[in-house]
Amino acid sequence: MELIEIRIVKRAQKGDRLAFAELVELYKDKLYNLAYRMLGNPQEAEDVAQDAFLRAYANLDKYNATHKFSTWIYRIATNLCIDRMRKKKADYSLDAEVDGIEGGDMYTRLASPDLLPEEELVRTETQREVQSAIDALPENYRAAVILKYLHDMSLQEIADILEVPVSTVKTRIHRGREALREGLKHHSR
Repeated sequence: MELIEIRIVKRAQKGDRLAFAELVELYKDKLYNLAYRMLGNPQEAEDVAQDAFLRAYANLDKYNATHKFSTWIYRIATNLCIDRMRKKKADYSLDAEVDGIEGGDMYTRLASPDLLPEEELVRTETQREVQSAIDALPENYRAAVILKYLHDMSLQEIADILEVPVSTVKTRIHRGREALREGLKHHSR
């Protein structure tokens, strides 16, 4: 996979737009999922994924082929997410659109043909609690935890993406896990 990816990146660096489209196809879902977990909003996640690809395309000549392309593109997306989180202000509303349902609010989430309303509510509440606990993590812990547990990356890959030593990644994951545990304990009461 990596050898093929290296060839695709080299073609893209030479101006082959189809090669870059292949890279977008390879990473679009991964970047979206990363951004969604970090930001908790599907629209913002789409925007970040798109911005990450635009930034990567504009800076392909600066990509250092001695490192993995995945590390580079994840770093771009992670930094864009962190920038958004820093600029973001709390905007909570009970009438706000619910994630995953266009035009829906909390009341539309209860109706589901697949699950009983109570089961759907429990599932939704559980997802909300987990996402809320993730959202409550400090941004440096959040990025490390998401990359480790939702994207199954190695400590070294995470260290490369976040541009910190592996020992710092271990600390952030440990503290992030503890904070998640406390956050979820608080929600379950």
